[in-house]
Amino acid sequence: MDIGISTFVWVSPFSTASFDVLRKAKDIGYDVIEIAVEDGELIDWVALKKACHSLGLKVTVSGAFGMDRDISSEQAGVRANGLSYIIDCLEIANELESPIFGGPLYSAVGKTRLVPEAQKQQERQWCLENLHLAARRAEALGVTLALEPLNRFETDMINTVDQAIALVDEVASDRLKILLDTFHNNIEEKNIPASILKLGDRLVHVQANENDRGTPGTGHLDWLGIRDALQTIGYGGSLVIETFGAPSKELARAASIWRPLAASADELAAEGFGFLKKTFCGGEGRYSNQID
Repeated sequence: MDIGISTFVWVSPFSTASFDVLRKAKDIGYDVIEIAVEDGELIDWVALKKACHSLGLKVTVSGAFGMDRDISSEQAGVRANGLSYIIDCLEIANELESPIFGGPLYSAVGKTRLVPEAQKQQERQWCLENLHLAARRAEALGVTLALEPLNRFETDMINTVDQAIALVDEVASDRLKILLDTFHNNIEEKNIPASILKLGDRLVHVQANENDRGTPGTGHLDWLGIRDALQTIGYGGSLVIETFGAPSKELARAASIWRPLAASADELAAEGFGFLKKTFCGGEGRYSNQID
């Protein structure tokens, strides 16, 4: 199983000036670098692809869904901008040979309200209309959209695996599946391994984050149960650490990141890799705080 790490761990927003993190990831031992696309204009995509190829790093692509990229917004212009962003990211994923483009595709991060049922249904309908359109483009490109449930403090729309399954199944495209982030799952699911079994082949990407979004292996998640469930369903995707070492003000507010999550981003990256490699791949970990 490939082990990856998000650019979010080191920098936000990622740009051409941040390419040094690619070498950091490779030197630690990561197989995959997950490129978080906050502002695509900041990145030289041709140079990025060349750099990743030269290092032997595979790529996955994730999104950053601010309030102006909300496909379920009441504002038609915002919905259109959100769809355009998703399609742009699908094109980027295709160019970088990423098998997926993932994130909370359905809404903006930080959009949390108690609204009437009629409004919820209307927003869901707008979301579905745009997901259908995005899925068509994904089908043409051969890239899979990976829809991520978020915890209740970051969205009021899709919090649980059951909600994600209902939305994805309604679109009914082979190119729209589900991403699980174990940080969010720890808040919303009663049993993460059981949720993985329920997903089966709908699961195409896993962000392997600790319960406090700190270093994997230092908290209370049932990593052995998660590993066994992934093996049971024959999961063939990547495990990617996604946390935030130096979030922008907007990202910090949306994800409620108010304190450092580890002594340093480099330490989190190195120790997290050692733990995931040993636990999920049977490799030799470098640190003592690992499951034997």
